[in-house]
Amino acid sequence: MSPDHPPGLDLDRLRGLLDREHPGLVTGPLTGRLIEGGRSNLTYALSDGTSKWVVRRPPLGHVLATAHDMKREHRVISALYPTEVPVPRPVLLCEDDEVLGAPFYVMEFVDGTPYRTSEQLAPLGPERTRNAVLSLVDTLVELHAVDPAEVGLADFGRPEGFLDRQLRRWGKQLDASRNRELAGIDELHATLGRRLPQSPAPTVIHGDYRLDNVLIGDDDRIKAILDWEMSTLGDPLTDLGLLVMYSLPLGAPDSPVSTTAEAPGHPDPRELVERYAARSGRDVSHISWYTAFAWFKLAVILEGIHYRYTLGQTLGQGFDRIGELVPVFIDHGLTTLQEG
Repeated sequence: MSPDHPPGLDLDRLRGLLDREHPGLVTGPLTGRLIEGGRSNLTYALSDGTSKWVVRRPPLGHVLATAHDMKREHRVISALYPTEVPVPRPVLLCEDDEVLGAPFYVMEFVDGTPYRTSEQLAPLGPERTRNAVLSLVDTLVELHAVDPAEVGLADFGRPEGFLDRQLRRWGKQLDASRNRELAGIDELHATLGRRLPQSPAPTVIHGDYRLDNVLIGDDDRIKAILDWEMSTLGDPLTDLGLLVMYSLPLGAPDSPVSTTAEAPGHPDPRELVERYAARSGRDVSHISWYTAFAWFKLAVILEGIHYRYTLGQTLGQGFDRIGELVPVFIDHGLTTLQEG
Protein backbone atom coordinates (compact mmCIF):
# COMPACT_ATOMS: atom_id res chain seq x y z
CA MET A 1 0.00 0.00 0.00
CA SER A 2 1.16 3.57 -0.61
CA PRO A 3 1.88 5.88 2.38
CA ASP A 4 -1.45 7.62 1.62
CA HIS A 5 -3.28 4.28 1.88
CA PRO A 6 -1.75 2.64 4.97
CA PRO A 7 -2.72 -0.93 6.00
CA GLY A 8 -5.84 -1.12 8.16
CA LEU A 9 -7.38 2.04 6.69
CA ASP A 10 -9.68 1.48 3.69
CA LEU A 11 -10.18 5.09 2.58
CA ASP A 12 -12.96 4.34 0.08
CA ARG A 13 -15.10 2.53 2.64
CA LEU A 14 -14.33 5.13 5.27
CA ARG A 15 -15.30 7.95 2.89
CA GLY A 16 -18.60 6.18 2.15
CA LEU A 17 -19.38 5.91 5.86
CA LEU A 18 -18.48 9.56 6.60
CA ASP A 19 -20.60 10.76 3.66
CA ARG A 20 -23.58 8.76 4.94
CA GLU A 21 -23.23 9.78 8.61
CA HIS A 22 -22.02 13.36 8.11
CA PRO A 23 -22.95 14.57 4.60
CA GLY A 24 -20.71 17.45 3.50
CA LEU A 25 -18.09 16.87 6.21
CA VAL A 26 -15.46 15.60 3.74
CA THR A 27 -14.94 17.99 0.82
CA GLY A 28 -11.99 16.49 -1.09
CA PRO A 29 -10.18 13.20 -1.73
CA LEU A 30 -9.14 11.53 1.52
CA THR A 31 -5.53 10.70 2.36
CA GLY A 32 -4.37 8.90 5.49
CA ARG A 33 -1.08 8.19 7.23
CA LEU A 34 -0.17 6.08 10.23
CA ILE A 35 0.85 8.26 13.21
CA GLU A 36 1.39 5.48 15.73
CA GLY A 37 1.31 1.74 15.35
CA GLY A 38 2.38 -1.39 17.13
CA ARG A 39 0.86 -3.61 19.78
CA SER A 40 -1.29 -0.79 21.07
CA ASN A 41 -4.10 0.81 19.11
CA LEU A 42 -3.32 2.18 15.65
CA THR A 43 -3.70 5.93 15.12
CA TYR A 44 -4.03 7.49 11.67
CA ALA A 45 -4.13 11.12 10.54
CA LEU A 46 -6.83 11.68 7.93
CA SER A 47 -7.18 14.71 5.63
CA ASP A 48 -9.31 15.93 2.72
CA GLY A 49 -6.85 18.76 1.98
CA THR A 50 -8.89 21.23 4.07
CA SER A 51 -9.82 19.52 7.32
CA LYS A 52 -8.01 16.91 9.41
CA TRP A 53 -9.26 14.06 11.58
CA VAL A 54 -7.82 11.13 13.51
CA VAL A 55 -8.87 7.48 13.23
CA ARG A 56 -8.25 5.04 16.11
CA ARG A 57 -8.54 1.29 15.60
CA PRO A 58 -7.15 -1.89 17.19
CA PRO A 59 -3.89 -3.41 15.91
CA LEU A 60 -4.11 -5.52 12.76
CA GLY A 61 -4.92 -9.14 13.56
CA HIS A 62 -5.77 -8.34 17.20
CA VAL A 63 -7.51 -11.00 19.30
CA LEU A 64 -8.31 -9.49 22.70
CA ALA A 65 -11.27 -7.21 22.09
CA THR A 66 -11.30 -5.96 25.70
CA ALA A 67 -7.72 -4.70 25.42
CA HIS A 68 -8.59 -2.52 22.44
CA ASP A 69 -12.09 -1.36 23.25
CA MET A 70 -12.89 1.43 20.79
CA LYS A 71 -16.40 1.92 22.11
CA ARG A 72 -15.01 2.59 25.58
CA GLU A 73 -12.49 5.19 24.37
CA HIS A 74 -15.11 6.90 22.22
CA ARG A 75 -17.58 6.89 25.10
CA VAL A 76 -15.24 8.62 27.54
CA ILE A 77 -14.14 11.38 25.14
CA SER A 78 -17.79 11.94 24.09
CA ALA A 79 -18.76 12.29 27.77
CA LEU A 80 -15.87 14.64 28.59
CA TYR A 81 -16.01 16.81 25.46
CA PRO A 82 -18.71 19.19 26.86
CA THR A 83 -16.72 19.62 30.13
CA GLU A 84 -13.63 21.69 30.92
CA VAL A 85 -11.42 18.63 30.27
CA PRO A 86 -9.58 19.08 26.94
CA VAL A 87 -10.31 16.15 24.61
CA PRO A 88 -10.69 16.00 20.82
CA ARG A 89 -14.21 16.42 19.44
CA PRO A 90 -15.61 12.96 18.64
CA VAL A 91 -16.99 12.55 15.10
CA LEU A 92 -18.29 8.98 14.96
CA LEU A 93 -17.94 5.45 16.32
CA CYS A 94 -18.22 2.49 13.94
CA GLU A 95 -18.70 -0.99 15.44
CA ASP A 96 -19.22 -2.62 12.03
CA ASP A 97 -16.16 -4.73 11.13
CA GLU A 98 -17.12 -4.51 7.44
CA VAL A 99 -15.68 -1.00 7.05
CA LEU A 100 -12.09 -1.36 8.34
CA GLY A 101 -12.03 -4.95 9.55
CA ALA A 102 -12.41 -3.89 13.21
CA PRO A 103 -14.37 -1.35 15.29
CA PHE A 104 -12.92 2.18 15.14
CA TYR A 105 -13.73 5.77 15.85
CA VAL A 106 -13.02 9.13 14.23
CA MET A 107 -12.27 12.34 16.12
CA GLU A 108 -11.13 15.83 15.23
CA PHE A 109 -7.39 16.40 14.73
CA VAL A 110 -5.90 18.61 17.46
CA ASP A 111 -2.73 20.57 16.80
CA GLY A 112 -0.15 20.18 19.56
CA THR A 113 3.04 18.44 20.61
CA PRO A 114 3.44 15.32 22.76
CA TYR A 115 6.71 15.71 24.70
CA ARG A 116 8.18 12.26 25.40
CA THR A 117 11.66 13.00 26.73
CA SER A 118 13.72 15.56 28.63
CA GLU A 119 15.63 16.24 25.40
CA GLN A 120 12.42 17.21 23.60
CA LEU A 121 11.37 19.50 26.45
CA ALA A 122 14.77 21.20 26.80
CA PRO A 123 14.38 23.61 23.81
CA LEU A 124 11.28 25.11 25.50
CA GLY A 125 13.56 26.48 28.21
CA PRO A 126 13.05 26.23 32.00
CA GLU A 127 10.07 28.58 32.35
CA ARG A 128 7.97 27.08 29.55
CA THR A 129 8.85 23.54 30.70
CA ARG A 130 7.69 24.41 34.20
CA ASN A 131 4.42 25.88 32.89
CA ALA A 132 3.72 22.83 30.73
CA VAL A 133 4.21 20.38 33.61
CA LEU A 134 2.15 22.47 36.06
CA SER A 135 -0.56 22.66 33.41
CA LEU A 136 -0.51 18.84 33.39
CA VAL A 137 -1.36 18.83 37.11
CA ASP A 138 -4.11 21.44 36.74
CA THR A 139 -5.71 19.48 33.90
CA LEU A 140 -5.65 16.31 36.02
CA VAL A 141 -7.49 18.22 38.76
CA GLU A 142 -10.11 19.24 36.13
CA LEU A 143 -10.55 15.60 35.07
CA HIS A 144 -10.95 14.38 38.64
CA ALA A 145 -13.49 17.14 39.36
CA VAL A 146 -15.95 15.79 36.76
CA ASP A 147 -18.96 14.07 38.35
CA PRO A 148 -19.19 10.72 36.49
CA ALA A 149 -22.97 10.54 36.92
CA GLU A 150 -23.48 14.03 35.47
CA VAL A 151 -21.70 13.10 32.22
CA GLY A 152 -23.31 9.67 31.84
CA LEU A 153 -20.36 7.65 33.15
CA ALA A 154 -21.85 6.35 36.42
CA ASP A 155 -21.40 2.75 35.21
CA PHE A 156 -18.00 3.26 33.54
CA GLY A 157 -16.15 1.07 36.07
CA ARG A 158 -16.34 -0.79 39.38
CA PRO A 159 -14.69 1.52 41.92
CA GLU A 160 -15.38 -0.69 44.97
CA GLY A 161 -12.22 -2.59 45.87
CA PHE A 162 -10.40 -0.89 42.99
CA LEU A 163 -6.87 -0.88 44.44
CA ASP A 164 -7.06 -4.46 45.66
CA ARG A 165 -8.27 -5.58 42.22
CA GLN A 166 -5.55 -3.59 40.47
CA LEU A 167 -2.85 -5.18 42.62
CA ARG A 168 -4.16 -8.66 41.92
CA ARG A 169 -4.47 -7.94 38.21
CA TRP A 170 -0.87 -6.75 37.91
CA GLY A 171 0.28 -9.68 40.04
CA LYS A 172 -1.36 -12.03 37.53
CA GLN A 173 0.28 -10.12 34.65
CA LEU A 174 3.63 -10.67 36.36
CA ASP A 175 3.00 -14.40 36.78
CA ALA A 176 2.12 -14.67 33.08
CA SER A 177 5.58 -13.42 32.05
CA ARG A 178 7.86 -15.00 34.65
CA ASN A 179 10.87 -16.72 33.16
CA ARG A 180 13.67 -15.44 35.40
CA GLU A 181 14.41 -14.55 39.01
CA LEU A 182 13.55 -10.93 39.83
CA ALA A 183 14.90 -9.91 43.24
CA GLY A 184 12.46 -7.83 45.29
CA ILE A 185 9.42 -7.89 43.03
CA ASP A 186 7.39 -10.27 45.22
CA GLU A 187 8.36 -8.25 48.29
CA LEU A 188 7.20 -5.06 46.54
CA HIS A 189 3.88 -6.67 45.55
CA ALA A 190 3.28 -8.08 49.05
CA THR A 191 4.17 -4.82 50.84
CA LEU A 192 1.82 -2.86 48.58
CA GLY A 193 -0.91 -5.37 49.49
CA ARG A 194 -0.28 -5.03 53.22
CA ARG A 195 -0.33 -1.23 53.13
CA LEU A 196 -3.35 -0.72 50.88
CA PRO A 197 -4.65 2.82 51.52
CA GLN A 198 -8.30 3.81 51.86
CA SER A 199 -9.35 5.22 48.47
CA PRO A 200 -11.01 8.64 48.22
CA ALA A 201 -14.34 8.98 46.38
CA PRO A 202 -13.99 7.52 42.87
CA THR A 203 -13.58 9.66 39.78
CA VAL A 204 -13.00 9.15 36.07
CA ILE A 205 -9.33 8.20 35.86
CA HIS A 206 -7.17 8.21 32.75
CA GLY A 207 -4.99 5.27 33.74
CA ASP A 208 -1.87 6.35 31.83
CA TYR A 209 -1.62 10.05 32.58
CA ARG A 210 1.74 11.57 31.61
CA LEU A 211 3.23 14.28 29.46
CA ASP A 212 3.50 12.24 26.27
CA ASN A 213 -0.21 11.35 26.38
CA VAL A 214 -1.26 14.98 26.08
CA LEU A 215 -0.89 17.53 23.29
CA ILE A 216 0.61 20.85 24.34
CA GLY A 217 -0.06 23.98 22.31
CA ASP A 218 2.26 26.87 21.47
CA ASP A 219 0.89 28.66 24.55
CA ASP A 220 2.13 25.74 26.75
CA ARG A 221 -1.43 24.85 27.66
CA ILE A 222 -2.86 21.36 27.23
CA LYS A 223 -4.95 21.17 24.06
CA ALA A 224 -6.05 17.52 24.41
CA ILE A 225 -5.60 14.43 26.55
CA LEU A 226 -5.16 11.35 24.35
CA ASP A 227 -5.00 7.54 24.76
CA TRP A 228 -7.99 6.78 26.97
CA GLU A 229 -7.79 2.99 26.56
CA MET A 230 -6.98 2.43 30.28
CA SER A 231 -9.63 4.83 31.59
CA THR A 232 -12.24 3.72 34.12
CA LEU A 233 -13.88 4.80 37.40
CA GLY A 234 -11.45 4.37 40.25
CA ASP A 235 -9.02 5.93 42.69
CA PRO A 236 -7.86 9.32 41.33
CA LEU A 237 -4.57 9.13 43.23
CA THR A 238 -3.42 6.31 40.91
CA ASP A 239 -3.23 8.94 38.14
CA LEU A 240 -1.26 11.27 40.42
CA GLY A 241 1.11 8.49 41.53
CA LEU A 242 1.94 7.67 37.91
CA LEU A 243 2.50 11.35 37.12
CA VAL A 244 4.88 11.60 40.09
CA MET A 245 6.74 8.49 38.96
CA TYR A 246 7.29 9.96 35.49
CA SER A 247 8.56 13.17 37.14
CA LEU A 248 11.38 11.38 38.99
CA PRO A 249 14.84 10.73 37.49
CA LEU A 250 15.28 7.07 36.57
CA GLY A 251 19.00 7.04 37.27
CA ALA A 252 19.52 4.81 34.22
CA PRO A 253 21.46 6.66 31.50
CA ASP A 254 20.46 6.07 27.85
CA SER A 255 17.39 4.17 28.96
CA PRO A 256 14.86 3.19 26.24
CA VAL A 257 12.16 4.17 28.78
CA SER A 258 12.38 7.82 29.71
CA THR A 259 10.94 10.20 32.23
CA THR A 260 10.95 13.97 31.66
CA ALA A 261 12.45 14.75 35.07
CA GLU A 262 15.87 15.85 33.79
CA ALA A 263 14.52 18.72 31.66
CA PRO A 264 15.69 22.13 32.97
CA GLY A 265 12.82 23.83 34.80
CA HIS A 266 10.86 20.60 35.45
CA PRO A 267 9.05 21.09 38.79
CA ASP A 268 9.98 18.90 41.73
CA PRO A 269 7.48 16.02 42.28
CA ARG A 270 6.67 17.40 45.76
CA GLU A 271 5.49 20.63 44.18
CA LEU A 272 3.25 18.67 41.78
CA VAL A 273 1.70 16.75 44.68
CA GLU A 274 1.17 19.91 46.76
CA ARG A 275 -0.38 21.72 43.82
CA TYR A 276 -2.74 18.81 43.17
CA ALA A 277 -3.71 18.66 46.86
CA ALA A 278 -4.33 22.41 47.09
CA ARG A 279 -6.46 22.52 43.94
CA SER A 280 -8.37 19.25 44.40
CA GLY A 281 -8.81 19.30 48.18
CA ARG A 282 -7.86 15.60 48.35
CA ASP A 283 -5.73 14.04 51.05
CA VAL A 284 -2.40 13.05 49.43
CA SER A 285 -0.67 11.74 52.58
CA HIS A 286 -0.36 8.24 51.05
CA ILE A 287 1.14 9.39 47.74
CA SER A 288 4.27 7.29 48.33
CA TRP A 289 2.08 4.14 48.12
CA TYR A 290 0.58 5.27 44.80
CA THR A 291 4.01 6.17 43.42
CA ALA A 292 5.44 2.79 44.49
CA PHE A 293 2.43 1.11 42.85
CA ALA A 294 3.26 2.98 39.61
CA TRP A 295 6.88 1.72 39.79
CA PHE A 296 5.55 -1.83 40.31
CA LYS A 297 3.09 -1.58 37.43
CA LEU A 298 5.79 -0.32 35.06
CA ALA A 299 8.17 -3.06 36.23
CA VAL A 300 5.51 -5.65 35.33
CA ILE A 301 4.82 -4.03 31.93
CA LEU A 302 8.55 -3.93 31.12
CA GLU A 303 9.04 -7.52 32.26
CA GLY A 304 6.21 -8.53 29.89
CA ILE A 305 8.01 -6.77 27.01
CA HIS A 306 11.31 -8.42 28.02
CA TYR A 307 9.56 -11.82 28.16
CA ARG A 308 8.18 -11.35 24.62
CA TYR A 309 11.64 -10.22 23.49
CA THR A 310 13.19 -13.46 24.82
CA LEU A 311 10.58 -15.37 22.80
CA GLY A 312 11.43 -13.37 19.66
CA GLN A 313 8.02 -11.67 19.56
CA THR A 314 9.04 -7.99 19.54
CA LEU A 315 9.74 -5.79 16.54
CA GLY A 316 11.96 -2.71 16.53
CA GLN A 317 14.91 -1.26 18.41
CA GLY A 318 15.75 -1.01 22.11
CA PHE A 319 13.97 -4.15 23.32
CA ASP A 320 17.27 -5.88 24.12
CA ARG A 321 17.85 -3.38 26.95
CA ILE A 322 14.39 -3.43 28.55
CA GLY A 323 15.25 -6.43 30.73
CA GLU A 324 18.03 -4.64 32.59
CA LEU A 325 15.67 -1.77 33.45
CA VAL A 326 13.17 -3.92 35.37
CA PRO A 327 15.34 -4.18 38.54
CA VAL A 328 15.75 -0.37 38.47
CA PHE A 329 11.95 0.05 38.65
CA ILE A 330 11.65 -2.57 41.41
CA ASP A 331 14.35 -0.79 43.49
CA HIS A 332 12.62 2.57 43.04
CA GLY A 333 9.33 1.01 44.19
CA LEU A 334 10.86 -0.53 47.33
CA THR A 335 12.76 2.67 48.20
CA THR A 336 9.59 4.78 47.75
CA LEU A 337 7.67 2.52 50.15
CA GLN A 338 10.48 2.64 52.75
CA GLU A 339 10.66 6.44 52.54
CA GLY A 340 6.85 6.69 52.75
